[in-house]
Amino acid sequence: DAATTLVALNHLWGLELGKHQLMEIGGSLGADVPIFIHGQAAWAEGVGDKMTDIELPEPWFLVLNPACHVSTAEIFGQPDLTRNSPRIKIRAFLEGNSQNDCLAVVRRRHPEVAQAMDWLDQYADARLTGTGACLFAEFAERREADEVLDRLPGDLTGFVTRGLNRSPLLDQFQLETS
Repeated sequence: DAATTLVALNHLWGLELGKHQLMEIGGSLGADVPIFIHGQAAWAEGVGDKMTDIELPEPWFLVLNPACHVSTAEIFGQPDLTRNSPRIKIRAFLEGNSQNDCLAVVRRRHPEVAQAMDWLDQYADARLTGTGACLFAEFAERREADEVLDRLPGDLTGFVTRGLNRSPLLDQFQLETS
């Protein structure tokens, strides 16, 4: 939301700030904001300020919301959170050889997330979004994701969406790369 607001206000107010200027401003609002201003699939490092564009498949995703709140600050404050994992390299990530260090802590502290993940794992490789609480799984075809969504237990909500390599926001506002 913050990235879209910055890009829209830049356009509405005729400020003509370039993408890198907006990313710098966005970084002061949160580590995730610059990647959404960047608007291209990228490998982000540091606090989201160093990006390398990557080309990814554009599969379908089923996203589940276990209807519980997971506080990022709470998870990062847990003493049992793994803090010494080796840095993930782009190649390992693209080959699917990575893990979310927050997952074990979130599963222990939030049984709703663990139950939803176990349910989704029956159909596809379920993964946690950051610190959660949402989960997602990848599907090659929309039909496959829709079929799993149709089986969703009553205590979960979810939706199907498609991954994109380029944000429509960039085209909408013709954001310059400077």
